[in-house]
Amino acid sequence: MYGSPLSSHARKIMLLGSGELGKEVILEAQRLGVETIALDRYANAPAMQVAHRSYVIDMLDAAALRDIIMQEKPDLLVPEIEAIATDALIELEQEGFKVIPTARAARLTMDREGIRRLAAETLGLATAPYRFADSLEELQEAVAQIGTPCVIKPIMSSSGKGQSVCRTEADIEGCWQIAMDGGRAKKQRVIVEGFIHFESEITLLTVRSISGTTFCAPIGHVQKDGDYIESWQPHQMSTKQIEEAEAIAEAVTGELGGFGIYGVELFLTKGGVLFSEVSPRPHDTGMVTMVTQDLSEFALHVRAILGFPIPNVRLLTPGASHTLKADRESDSFRITGISDALALPNTQVRVFGKPVTKPGRRMAVALSSAENTDQARELARQAAESLSISYE
Repeated sequence: MYGSPLSSHARKIMLLGSGELGKEVILEAQRLGVETIALDRYANAPAMQVAHRSYVIDMLDAAALRDIIMQEKPDLLVPEIEAIATDALIELEQEGFKVIPTARAARLTMDREGIRRLAAETLGLATAPYRFADSLEELQEAVAQIGTPCVIKPIMSSSGKGQSVCRTEADIEGCWQIAMDGGRAKKQRVIVEGFIHFESEITLLTVRSISGTTFCAPIGHVQKDGDYIESWQPHQMSTKQIEEAEAIAEAVTGELGGFGIYGVELFLTKGGVLFSEVSPRPHDTGMVTMVTQDLSEFALHVRAILGFPIPNVRLLTPGASHTLKADRESDSFRITGISDALALPNTQVRVFGKPVTKPGRRMAVALSSAENTDQARELARQAAESLSISYE
């Protein structure tokens, strides 16, 4: 039973992080009559622009986070980013608050160490070889053990921030500095991963709900410096690959528990499917589902966390997404070329409404559908290239 938003009987969700993915979650929640509250570390974040209320706080500040939550007393706490005081979430869950999918899942996936150890050491899943390092000296030792080339990442970051490829011993110090600059928490620990020669990498959106575990069609994607540039659905896979991917995804998400959508990232190699990472929330590469599925990843997430059934997920058409990124920092800019992009057939544009551009920051995405993914990718690419950022 749901009362109207802003009434005494309203069902309330609080979104912890208010980027473009959170914006879509808020919109889907409001379609089901839910009152929404958005938090982030900066003002006028995308989800704040559509939420009923919003707050600007440092979500790594446990006391500040607790104060807002105790003030609002939401029915559901819905993390949208990794950089959250997860110890506070665990305490709040013990006090009776509902954390999506669970406080344990939020803590384990907040950093790459927790989830990698869970996947490889607890569940025994195949992953790239890895080591951890807390200093430049330890990083040098880890690279010597793993070998080059290897990938170096902060244990906590998002959208590829702080990630680099170390190709020679001479690169180590520079890679360490990139990781330090790109990490999103006050930690300097990094993960060193063996370089995987993969045929492709995919996201398998996995939905846990009262209806059980459901999988979306696999999403292929291209990344640059760890951040996605384009994605498409479905990605062609053999029956064996799909079975392996779903088994890995079910093992990881089953261990993490709770309801909601998980973005499970996997490498497809000649030797089989390898686990890479998992996010307990909608995934950036999954924005393509806004044009491909009967229910987008955002609609699926909201249905699942509210306890509604999800009998199946239908892929309606092949589709693709392609991002528009900024190349500098500015608070005075315009997105241009939208008319040209929308003139292309079966194409949509989402402008995120971020208040400030930064180098590499996603500002919009083009979404296209077609008879096959190759055609959809080309349409989305053309649409994204029609868009540009004009700085003033």
